[in-house]
Amino acid sequence: MFDLSGKTAIVTGANTGLGQGIALALAEAGAAIALVGRSAPDETVEKIKAIGGNSTVVQADLSSLETVDEIINTTRAELGGLDILVNNAGIIQRNNAIDFTMDEWDSVLNVNLRTVFFLSQAFARSCLKAEQGGKIINIASMLSFQGGIRVPSYTASKSGLMGLTRALANEWASKGINVNAIAPGYFATNNTAALQADPKRSAEILGRIPAGRWGQPAELGGAAVFLASRASDYVHGSILPVDGGWLAR
Repeated sequence: MFDLSGKTAIVTGANTGLGQGIALALAEAGAAIALVGRSAPDETVEKIKAIGGNSTVVQADLSSLETVDEIINTTRAELGGLDILVNNAGIIQRNNAIDFTMDEWDSVLNVNLRTVFFLSQAFARSCLKAEQGGKIINIASMLSFQGGIRVPSYTASKSGLMGLTRALANEWASKGINVNAIAPGYFATNNTAALQADPKRSAEILGRIPAGRWGQPAELGGAAVFLASRASDYVHGSILPVDGGWLAR
């Protein structure tokens, strides 16, 4: 039920971190991967090749909607189909709320929420046109559930993403399109580099995680394979925390 052989997946932001971990897990399960992002994911391509997987690169600026149709069409043309969409790409801006600028707000909401919606819409239209089902996996956050500190636009985007996941699931479940989300806890990635480097904040974070450590990107792979596979065919609108127990505290 977890075999993805013959399936094709788009993974945005797959050059490093969580996106790379997800892309590798899906490739190991048999899927061909379209790696989407602004920078070339050379390391991810090599890692997929090393495990005998198949991938293609679609370079796109996800802050703009102009690339949405190109991402869908290029994936189908180069990999022969499209079954799975992982909306992983995201950015974060840190500043006191009282000092937050419009650019800091818009840059985050554009990538983390606006593009996610319209790419999901294009994916769903593609599935309906091909008369097939599909799997959409959004990457939410602990800040889909909590407020956070000094990241108002990121919190707004990830809280919105949780609601969007449920809203799209309500509309598309009957059409054979599953929409779910993974909410990663505190993982060792570029986005959390500032937190890891801050001794006080890092100690506070680790003190609340029952597992007692930062997560590693590869540890997100199992949840992604589950939500991309037949094993999750009756799972719609769920938000799956992978957090070392953070939310249980």
